[in-house]
Amino acid sequence: MEQFEQKSQIIHVVAAVIWHSTNADTFLISRRQQGKHLEHLWELPGGKKKPEESAVEALARELLEEVNVDDIDAAPFMQVTHHYPDRSILLDVWEVRDYSGEVYGREGQAIRWVAFDKINEYQFPDADKPVLEAIVSNVST
Repeated sequence: MEQFEQKSQIIHVVAAVIWHSTNADTFLISRRQQGKHLEHLWELPGGKKKPEESAVEALARELLEEVNVDDIDAAPFMQVTHHYPDRSILLDVWEVRDYSGEVYGREGQAIRWVAFDKINEYQFPDADKPVLEAIVSNVST
């Protein structure tokens, strides 16, 4: 019963499709660090939303903490609910085309600017896959 209760609580995670300022077909990904859930997989930058934050506030905080992106202009992109064996998440994805800051991995994580047609060269968590499909679909149409 305890495992069911743990899985029934959905973790709200905010993430961003951050488009490169000069290369419109390229967006930012970061690598999950060792010791974290789904370590070493690539993901869209972001993190857990705190209860007292709005989704946009959480996104702004996480992007500044993780990749030094500030003053974001974010628009909703899509939401995905995904159930892993040990947890369930609501992945709340935003599109960011305008921001300030020199982008780098502030927590020591690897980051990459990736063209949408090269995304299959990287491994992502299952929850990210519908988002990546939507990115490719939107860019290639």
